[in-house]
Amino acid sequence: MNKSDLKPSGVFKQFAKINEIPRPSKREEKMIEYLKSWGENHGLSTDVDETGNVIIRKPATPGYENRKTVILQSHMDMVCDKLVDVEFDFDNDAIRTYIDGEWLTAEGTTLGADDGIGCAIELAILESDDIEHGPIECVFTRDEETQLTGASGMKAGFMSGDMLINLDSEDEGQIFVSCAGGRTTTAVFDIIREDAPDGYFFIEGSIKGLVGGHSGDDIEKKRANAIKILGRFLYKEMAKTDLRLVSFNSGKMHNAIPRDGRFVIAVPNADKEMIRADWNIHASEVEDEFHVSDVQMVFNMESTDGDKVIDKSSSDKFIRSIQAVDNGVFAMCQDEALSWMVETSSNVASVITESDKITVVASQRSNVMSNLDNQCNTVKATFELAGAKVIQNDGYPAWKMRANSELTKITSDTYRELFGKEPLVKGIHAGLECGLFSERYPNLDMVSFGPTLRFVHTPEERLLIPTVQMVWDHLLAILKRIPEKK
Repeated sequence: MNKSDLKPSGVFKQFAKINEIPRPSKREEKMIEYLKSWGENHGLSTDVDETGNVIIRKPATPGYENRKTVILQSHMDMVCDKLVDVEFDFDNDAIRTYIDGEWLTAEGTTLGADDGIGCAIELAILESDDIEHGPIECVFTRDEETQLTGASGMKAGFMSGDMLINLDSEDEGQIFVSCAGGRTTTAVFDIIREDAPDGYFFIEGSIKGLVGGHSGDDIEKKRANAIKILGRFLYKEMAKTDLRLVSFNSGKMHNAIPRDGRFVIAVPNADKEMIRADWNIHASEVEDEFHVSDVQMVFNMESTDGDKVIDKSSSDKFIRSIQAVDNGVFAMCQDEALSWMVETSSNVASVITESDKITVVASQRSNVMSNLDNQCNTVKATFELAGAKVIQNDGYPAWKMRANSELTKITSDTYRELFGKEPLVKGIHAGLECGLFSERYPNLDMVSFGPTLRFVHTPEERLLIPTVQMVWDHLLAILKRIPEKK
């Protein structure tokens, strides 16, 4: 299969163009300008709000003028991650894609299908002149991946539609009607640098090759977390030797399970061989522990140059906190119909060491807001006990399922008629912008669906090509079925 053969051609043409445009979270200016120019050049009403969200409006086709207005919505930013040995500048370089069987993926980087493929579908709808639909508003939000900045900053009245279809889901055949709320916890450890004691040996330990993944969608899949794996080794060695920490760095994004990391420590010369032996045992045990989920992890340990160490009190408190802090699934949903779904979770996402501080970021999620508060407080208390300064953002709300949703029924009925099988109508543990939209537009009827993606937020991210055609056909059927305004 060649790229020129990809169907629907209009969608993949738009996706290819989008992947030429740098659009890291918080740095979407080039994408905003592209969308604004694209809409204006096609003679469509186009606006950009003060936050940077873009809306492009397309009038109804003849005979559909009295239908309810449908909002199609995607986020324009992407998670930027790459393999450690790949040279790539996300602020300037185009994503390089290739076909692997039935999958579209990228050369050593994230693909950007989350949510570039949703944006591509919207642009293909706007450009098409042979489909039937009522009034359409295509909305492109910014900075969804880090802080939901676009949805948070959108004021009431920017959108005027009656129904909203979010195109940011990752499993074809699944229709999402609710999502978890979330919050981010940031812990800062103030540190003092000092000379290592005489006769100390410096060692660097690292891990790479973990699967990682999305901290909402993949948190229940028992994948290894690089921070927790490195932290538990250091905690064990603290009891055996006078270990002095120099640095600990792992993870990049608050919503991604960290895939790699490294630490630098100083230990007495007499204990360096013990440390190496313990590291080999630790590696073997962890590989066995995660022999299903993470089969390509690589452990390495080598000597390194000396440097200032962190004062022992701060170092020990930090290491204990990494050992103690909750990570993974905290609770499953209690309702029998949703008993398979994660209710509450936390992901220790990143650690950054600087000259005077260590910063830890962890992300909590729940579709029960009281338990979200509880999980956030559990994580906060752990870091507070370790003496860190802890800040928690306001986060984003859960999106509650709408009873008797007209759009859910249309979406389900058209799917059943098109494909001869039942769609799965469900909630999602990941956050969606629909939660924020529901606060400002309480009467908005919403669903979320999209083509199948795997390994999102990692360099292994891939898009299942045949599902794009299925989503396209499904969307056209829905647009044709939208009811008239009453």
